[in-house]
Amino acid sequence: MQEHHQVEVFVGLDVGKSEHHAVALDRAGKVLFDKALPNDEAKLRTILAELAAHGPVLVVVDQPATIGALPVAVARDAGALVGYLPGLSMRRIADLHPGQAKTDARDALIIAEAARTMPHTLRSIELADEQVAELTMLCGFDDDLRGQITATSNRLRGLLTQIHPALERVLGRHLDHPAVLDLIQTWPTPADLKAAGTKRIAARLTKRAPRLGKRLAEEITAALAEQTVVVAGTSAAGIVLPRLAAQLAELRAQRADVALKVEELVRDHPLHQVLMSMPGNGIRTTARLLTELAGKDFTSAAHLASYAGLAPVTRRSGTSIRGEHPNRAGNKVLKRALFLAAFASLSDPISRRYYDRKRAEGKRHNQALIALARRRCDVLFAMLRDGTLYDAPQPLAA
Repeated sequence: MQEHHQVEVFVGLDVGKSEHHAVALDRAGKVLFDKALPNDEAKLRTILAELAAHGPVLVVVDQPATIGALPVAVARDAGALVGYLPGLSMRRIADLHPGQAKTDARDALIIAEAARTMPHTLRSIELADEQVAELTMLCGFDDDLRGQITATSNRLRGLLTQIHPALERVLGRHLDHPAVLDLIQTWPTPADLKAAGTKRIAARLTKRAPRLGKRLAEEITAALAEQTVVVAGTSAAGIVLPRLAAQLAELRAQRADVALKVEELVRDHPLHQVLMSMPGNGIRTTARLLTELAGKDFTSAAHLASYAGLAPVTRRSGTSIRGEHPNRAGNKVLKRALFLAAFASLSDPISRRYYDRKRAEGKRHNQALIALARRRCDVLFAMLRDGTLYDAPQPLAA
């Protein structure tokens, strides 16, 4: 950190849910403070004020978000510098200290010693603007909703397959449509659907799916005719299925509401035009790029690709081990966003040509997409560096 030479007090904070453990060292390594602290603003301010009497204070945490958000905010407001020691760096530094104990006090001491003697291991914590902070929370909630939707949808399909496989083959393809979820809530069992008849089913579906209703009703009737036996558990499924359908509809409605708020925040951000000008970058992808890239500085496109986990890892040991392997490290949220954006960009002729070339070289689908995402990192880095919109490269003259 640039201000490290001005710091006189180095505070290592091992954060916890109910309390933190703080160890403060002066520049000579003398322990100034070594106690547990409640996760309380007033107590934190009192300790920081006492330590500030010795000189400028640097507070370093091992987790800057969630349970570490309050001490970071209090330290900033109190005028202290704030840093972050990544988990991997901390584990490696811990190996240099004697003993195998794993305690809060030892962890806090390790953080403080790293802050005092190894400033190159620290990462600065940029003060996130309100838009990015809100986007981070909403995107996390959106990810949770997506997982719940997948689990509920799979459960619903599983029950339909158990009691009537032919019916699941018809309805399973359209579980993302509100008309089908409404139909399952109205007539959840095969017997209910048979009693309703094709006309009533078509009328119900057509209210929400005018173009799909009549055809889907005929497919449902044909599927019902393929099975005459009643599978054990069908009666209980008639109780569970409408509740799963209602739950799935509610989850989708919640995700749609969150998407509207995310879109509003994305469009208000100054970088949204830059990011969305690139083929394949939609609202959700742009939101994730903002949460993972805003406030971070990258020296090169290779640095960005490495941070995202898209740069292959070279492994060599004499003549026995050679070659490049996929990178298992990196920011997994950013990597997923870049991967999905690369997949979405296949409709763009330039991206498609590059993807097809990689496939022709013998790469599998995912390998070709990762290669495309890595190539797009070069363009993305230049766009963010210069603040320019995407400009499709022109093909060279023959």
